[in-house]
Amino acid sequence: MGSARPQWEITLPSRPGDLPGVTMAGFSDRANELTDIALVPHPAVTVLFDLGDEPFVVEDGRGARQRERVVAGLAPDRARGRGPARSAECLQVRLSPIVAHAVLGGASAELGGTVAALDDLWGREALLTQERLREARSWQERFAIAESALVRRADPRRAVDPEVAFSWRRMVAGRGRVRVGRLVAETGWSRKRLWSRFRGQIGLTPKRVAQLIRFDHAAHRLAAGQRAASVAAESGYADQSHLNRDVMAFAGMTPTAVARSPFLAIDDVAWPPSAWPEKGWTG
Repeated sequence: MGSARPQWEITLPSRPGDLPGVTMAGFSDRANELTDIALVPHPAVTVLFDLGDEPFVVEDGRGARQRERVVAGLAPDRARGRGPARSAECLQVRLSPIVAHAVLGGASAELGGTVAALDDLWGREALLTQERLREARSWQERFAIAESALVRRADPRRAVDPEVAFSWRRMVAGRGRVRVGRLVAETGWSRKRLWSRFRGQIGLTPKRVAQLIRFDHAAHRLAAGQRAASVAAESGYADQSHLNRDVMAFAGMTPTAVARSPFLAIDDVAWPPSAWPEKGWTG
């Protein structure tokens, strides 16, 4: 892959969806020949419907490979997307882990840092939804189809605990700069209970989620051209070395490489920084 950043055609919904904590974007690439791209983690569960002529493959750092209909948990380890040289097209849906728990069931938390087949969670409905998306005549129709599928799958009986939802929202609002001890005091739970219930319903520990949210904001600032030292200071890191360690831990690359990431260049169009701090995650 060359150093030039890809020029994907990105389409967004014309109106906000009816299901809180869900955002979508449609991607088309018919000329970039972008066949291999590192996926930078972000604090959302991602569902991907491949709508192109040739399969697009998502692979995590453990070697698991999925195609066609893919779901990626929070912070998949060293994930990469590999696709055809031309005619790539896909619909990406990002779910707050709160709504993911209702839409995907407890399996969404079990994903952790992996990718999986949506068919394993939705059964035949995953394939039927993809077929309807392929037959749609516009991206707006596709967004409506995807939202209808999510609404059908959302089960209020699978709602996360109010204390877990509160803790998630506090971390998002604070951009990851909220101490777990403070969440313990505000929820009234013991540290052990909050840790266990949060991990069981969100998929990562509160500390790891806070680190992921903080990393996500820092990564986008690096991609926007801000100096690493400034990003570290403004994002709540102890120093630049602390930032470097977190970037390497989540993305497997240096801050300089993250700043040049084609994935973030695409991401900032589909989910622009103007949408911070919520970016559709609150659920």
